[in-house]
Amino acid sequence: MAQAAPTTGGMPRRGPTPDIFSPHTHVMARLAFPIVTGLIYGYWAAANRRSGGPITGWNLLFGFVTAIVFALVLFGVLTIAPRLRREVHALMWTAFIGIAFGFLYSQSGESILRSTGMSLAIAAVTFVVMFYRFYTHEDAVGHRVR
Repeated sequence: MAQAAPTTGGMPRRGPTPDIFSPHTHVMARLAFPIVTGLIYGYWAAANRRSGGPITGWNLLFGFVTAIVFALVLFGVLTIAPRLRREVHALMWTAFIGIAFGFLYSQSGESILRSTGMSLAIAAVTFVVMFYRFYTHEDAVGHRVR
């Protein structure tokens, strides 16, 4: 008698999803993602800082410096965070998102107190979401659970 294939929710279980991209494409995406995200973040910060006024050389410089710093820090977080335990992994993303949001919010001209409060609120929500995600998708050491 043949044994039935294991099922998941009524559907037959299959192997891992096939990877349709080459290793070179993955390397390029790992480099392009922080750069593109940094450029978007730098533009957003510069736009917040000028408050709809004219674009100046200092505003462009501010945007590019912000983009470079953001991209480097994001690249660092993407490189280091997956190697950490799930709690520290979630804390690293929490700190990154909270600081990034707080800096962006502070460029809009709001008070430091309000910027800090808003970034702490965003950081708290980020911690809850990231901790839940890592707690349900990783073991205690930080290895992905399938």
